[in-house]
Amino acid sequence: MGHKAFSALGLVFSLGLFLLLPQTTFGDVSYSFPEEMKRGSVVGNIAKDIGLEVGKLAARKARIDTDGNSKRYCDINLNTGDIIVTDRIDREALCGKKASCVLKQELVLENPLELHRITVHVQDINDNSPQFKKNTIRFDMSESAVKGSRYRLDEAHDADVGQNAVQGYSIEANEHFRINVVSKSGGGKYSELVLEKELDREQQQEITIVLAATDGGTPQRSGTAVIHVTVLDANDNAPMFSQTVYKASLPENSPLETVVVTVSATDADEGINGDVTYEFDHISDESNNAFSLDQTSGEVRVAGTIDYEKVSSYEMQISAKDGLGLVSYATLMIEVTDINDNAPIIQLKSLTNPIPENVSPGTEVGIINVQDRDSENNRQVHCSIQQNVPFKLVPSIKNYYSLVSTGQLDREVVSDYNITISATDEGSPPLSSSKSVQLSVADINDNPPVFEEQSYSAYVSENNKPGSTLCSVSARDPDWRQNGTVIYSLLSGEVNGAPVSSYVSVNGDTGVIHAVRSFDYEQFRSFKVQVMARDNGSPPLSSNVTVSVFISDVNDNSPQILYPAPEGNSFMTELVPKAAHGGSLVSKVIAVDADSGQNAWLSYHIVKSTDPGLFSIGVHSGEIRTQRDISESDSMKQNLIVSVKDNGQPSLSATCSMYLLISDNLAEVPELKEMSNYENNSKLTSYLIIALVSVSTFFLTFIIIILGVRFCRRRKPRLLFDGAVAIPSAYLPPNYADVDGTGTLRSTYNYDAYLTTGSRTSDFKFVTSYNDNTLPADQTLRKSPSDFADAFGDCESSAEVGTPFRSFKVQVMARDNGSPPLSSNVTVSVFISDVNDNSPQILYPAPEGNSFMTELVPKAAHGGSLVSKVIAVDADSGQNAWLSYHIVKSTDPGLFSIGVHSGEIRTQRDISESDNMKQNLIVSVKDNGQPSLSATCSMYLLISDNLAEVPELKDISYDEKNSKLTSYLIIALVSVSTFFLTFIIIILGVRFCRRRKPRLLFDGAVAIPSAYLPPNYADVDGTGTLRSTYNYDAYLTTGSRTSDFKFVTSYNDNTLPADQTLRKSPSDFVDAFGDCDGSPEVGTLSILLHQFSVSSQSYHAVLHFVFFESLSLCGSLLFMQ
Repeated sequence: MGHKAFSALGLVFSLGLFLLLPQTTFGDVSYSFPEEMKRGSVVGNIAKDIGLEVGKLAARKARIDTDGNSKRYCDINLNTGDIIVTDRIDREALCGKKASCVLKQELVLENPLELHRITVHVQDINDNSPQFKKNTIRFDMSESAVKGSRYRLDEAHDADVGQNAVQGYSIEANEHFRINVVSKSGGGKYSELVLEKELDREQQQEITIVLAATDGGTPQRSGTAVIHVTVLDANDNAPMFSQTVYKASLPENSPLETVVVTVSATDADEGINGDVTYEFDHISDESNNAFSLDQTSGEVRVAGTIDYEKVSSYEMQISAKDGLGLVSYATLMIEVTDINDNAPIIQLKSLTNPIPENVSPGTEVGIINVQDRDSENNRQVHCSIQQNVPFKLVPSIKNYYSLVSTGQLDREVVSDYNITISATDEGSPPLSSSKSVQLSVADINDNPPVFEEQSYSAYVSENNKPGSTLCSVSARDPDWRQNGTVIYSLLSGEVNGAPVSSYVSVNGDTGVIHAVRSFDYEQFRSFKVQVMARDNGSPPLSSNVTVSVFISDVNDNSPQILYPAPEGNSFMTELVPKAAHGGSLVSKVIAVDADSGQNAWLSYHIVKSTDPGLFSIGVHSGEIRTQRDISESDSMKQNLIVSVKDNGQPSLSATCSMYLLISDNLAEVPELKEMSNYENNSKLTSYLIIALVSVSTFFLTFIIIILGVRFCRRRKPRLLFDGAVAIPSAYLPPNYADVDGTGTLRSTYNYDAYLTTGSRTSDFKFVTSYNDNTLPADQTLRKSPSDFADAFGDCESSAEVGTPFRSFKVQVMARDNGSPPLSSNVTVSVFISDVNDNSPQILYPAPEGNSFMTELVPKAAHGGSLVSKVIAVDADSGQNAWLSYHIVKSTDPGLFSIGVHSGEIRTQRDISESDNMKQNLIVSVKDNGQPSLSATCSMYLLISDNLAEVPELKDISYDEKNSKLTSYLIIALVSVSTFFLTFIIIILGVRFCRRRKPRLLFDGAVAIPSAYLPPNYADVDGTGTLRSTYNYDAYLTTGSRTSDFKFVTSYNDNTLPADQTLRKSPSDFVDAFGDCDGSPEVGTLSILLHQFSVSSQSYHAVLHFVFFESLSLCGSLLFMQ
């Protein structure tokens, strides 16, 4: 093509000459620009030209499209809206010799669909030099050629057009020829060589001349060829064509070797001068490839593919040359006719795939372009799609169609659509084509997970293994992938105050619910769990379901015997009067079972007894009664082994021993007297002896000094009582806290039993620990029912503890009225279920009353040491009788804790010096019924190693007037002090006052306040008979071991008769206390004080003492008012 570079000045000139402003007509835009512009060069701003905002180009998917498979030379910059050059544009290659080179392109915009036609005019630049077909042009000229003869020269070909094409020819100066330039009617120029001077072969046989062709471009370009003239002998006739212009019509797709036309030329010369040959002269490559010319016959044949869609017409120059070189020319014009050989081409210009399922009807999802390269009716196309899809084709601009939705899509019903687009032209015969479009529906998270069931139930037996499977839940989500992936989780909640996650867990993938812990039916029987199924969509959707977990009871709890204690060293003995009749209530075995239903139905059986026919036990009540009257031949000591069984499978049981003594009083049981000898080392006795000696010595010394001074001065004696006597610690409740070598606290419990001598079948017997509702010291056992209610008021709340029966059977007979009547029977079993109608009953400490219930806590107690224990029972059964203990209020909340199920009060940390000496705890006891019932009690604790460190307790000693032990101590101290005082006064009176005999005893004493007397003394009522009370105490002291035992005899044994007075002679003592002679082992000292007067207070009593062989203290000191 020659040199294509051009200077900057030339480019500026070309741009100024050819670049036109864009013109918009009916949506069309035109641009003009020179060829060979660099890639990226800006042609124009189409966004501005069509009035569209630049920011919307990307959103509307703006793009440049071309017809068919034409190459795209321009594109649009979506950021600026500029039309830029994307490829090298060679006008000569695109348009050849056409005067106007136009590129048709289209700007396509979507949403909504818009189409703007862009016409690009490519302006020619002088980038091609003129070229001759041959570098050497040969002519054979006869020497006879006349002056002025003209010889047409080969045209120089310049690919450029217009001014840039060939504009002139020139030859170098010579003497024979000149050049003549001729303009053709269709445009273009050719040259003729004109003979200016006749040739003379004899002078010059060959002439060589340089021919130059120049164009009109800037800078000017040129091409040269060499004219070689051979001088010949004369040939005066040139060939002549029959037609100057030959025209032919050729259908496209004509087969090869098809004769299109035959050209013919004749030459009048003869011989070699008359032989004509044909050849193409200056034809394009397309024509040269499509046709061939027979040099001899002049036939033009099809040599290549004839395609109307590529080239619709051909124009060729044919030359006829004789043997001596004379030439003539003719023009061949071939028109290619179109046939319907191209089926429509369906192009998918745009497609939204996948399409969301929630798009509204009428939404454009794709743009279809259909083209047919044929012409006229052959290119008219009709498009359609199948009817069974919710889409349709809507004709748009030119040959564009929009694919729009016609209905609501649902991916869960149809997830993919295979849309077949068919296009048919109007040719004959019509051609058609089809294209399949695979359109997927994108899932939208529009379906929440749905559980297969509205609710789930799981049944599990208690004591299950942690991790065991309870049940599984399943939810389905018809959405796709993560929108349909279901994850299971537990909703937050609580079960018995604990997070639900601590009881069960759910597998997030499978929905299987597992037990995290082992369940206990006795804690709860059922609970509900909320399980949530959530998908992974955005936003996530969820649904909930309730899972009810039911725990079935297993017989895993043996009966628990509350009374009597099934084991331990406490002396648990019941006294049975000899006069007891058959059916008399002797005692009662109390047991509970933590299970429920038939697993908690208890039955009582005597498995072994000393006399099998003497006692029986209620199968369901546990009441031990005499089967017959007591006889003299019955053994005094009766031992019963009682078994308590539940009704579970397998049945569980517990056993206990019940010791019975057939006697009206303990004095008749000599074996029991020896038990007191084992208590010689009791701290209580030691403290009592020390206290008695100390106080006696103090009073003795004080009285001697006072009386000595007063009698010496002959003044009236005064008996002074100054200061309070310290309460020995031995008279505090025996179950105070103690510290042994391990630093833990021991807990001891005492039990009292009372029974009157004159009781019969209506007798009442009450057994209780000293730690459990101890009988107040100022109350005695009386015979009237009202007195029992006063002394044992706490028993009234548990009147229904022994339910008469839990089930019974009824025989129902059905009889007809026939003759004879016929009948049949059926058994109806009625089972009575327990309801929570009994509040817990606190046995220790007493929830109300005047008893001074105080526990002593050593200062050296470590954390975790046992301080005391709250004991409570519940008359209900099953879980209604499960008790839990809680401290609701305390002086120091961080110092003490209580076992939820055991009731044991322990220290949480070591005792420190900063802790308050007096601690008060309020304990609440709740059962597990629905609704729950409760009871409260107060526990008083003293942090001290001994009571001497607690001066505040001196006031408490006067408030503890109900304590028998304190009363005994005061009476003993007063008795001993009075004895020594009387003795000293007599001695001093005899020595210092010989005038008369002193008298220290007076009648009519003032009554002793009941606060300072023991509560269970003998008294004389209006009938002149003595009330008979029995008091049996069993003590376990803090320093005792397993063999320690303390026994206090009945107050009825060796009690001073009410009508006896103090006598001076020993015989009088013997007469007055004759009953004591028969039992010298009872004790060594019995003191009876009849009357005496001290200061302004008077006391009367009876004093008697007898010395026996042993020096142990006789049973108890008894005072009567």
